Amino acid sequence: MPYDPSAFPPFAVTVDLVVLTVRRHALCALAVRRGEPPFQGRWALPGGFVRADEDLAQAAARELAEETGLRVHDPAIPAQDHGAHLEQLATYGDPKRDPRMRVVSVAHLALAPDLPAPRAGGDASNARWAPVDELLKQGGYGRDGEPVAPLAFDHAQILSDGVERARSKIEYSSLATAFCPPEFTVGELRRVYEAVWGVALDPRNFHRKVTGTPGFLVPTGGTTTRQGGRPAQLFRAGGATLLNPPMLRPEV
Repeated sequence: MPYDPSAFPPFAVTVDLVVLTVRRHALCALAVRRGEPPFQGRWALPGGFVRADEDLAQAAARELAEETGLRVHDPAIPAQDHGAHLEQLATYGDPKRDPRMRVVSVAHLALAPDLPAPRAGGDASNARWAPVDELLKQGGYGRDGEPVAPLAFDHAQILSDGVERARSKIEYSSLATAFCPPEFTVGELRRVYEAVWGVALDPRNFHRKVTGTPGFLVPTGGTTTRQGGRPAQLFRAGGATLLNPPMLRPEV
């Protein structure tokens, strides 16, 4: 029998983005207010439909650029600016996740240093950085007196999965440096770990661990006083992708 595409029900593919950054010592995610049905007026993760001429990575990179102005960091080009770390997170395919039609979403996780105020694009009427703890409250999320409601679609689950991915990966990889500018202090890196994990860390023990882990940090030779007090040594990310020994998350 010849293959007949019309024998199978059509469905769409989207990419949704969990874009995380650290702002004011808190782990924040990019949220957009939907300007069109379904879930008009509700907060959601940024994302959109995959175009016919692009693959999943290209679609995610395009959506990231449209929502934040960031381009994806390419490790093969060390001379470029820091960019954003982007990786595929998971696939979500509940038949009822989108009331319009059958839609399968391939979610991606993006990490970047402290970013400016976002701009709304596509079908979004507003966009903002919000602490992940507020977005994931059981009763839902609302701001400035607006009605509290859960995130649109299954985005609360996607966001929760993305946050846990980030929390676990900074234990055994150098991914925490993706939240930092190209040159940073150990204190700034410690505040990233504290924001992502939601714990307070001992400064001396943290300094000993990160500077003693081979390939994690490389001194730049410079110092900074942007944190106040005495000049602090500046570092950049080293070449290690896996940390040995790992930075184990404290039990809360």
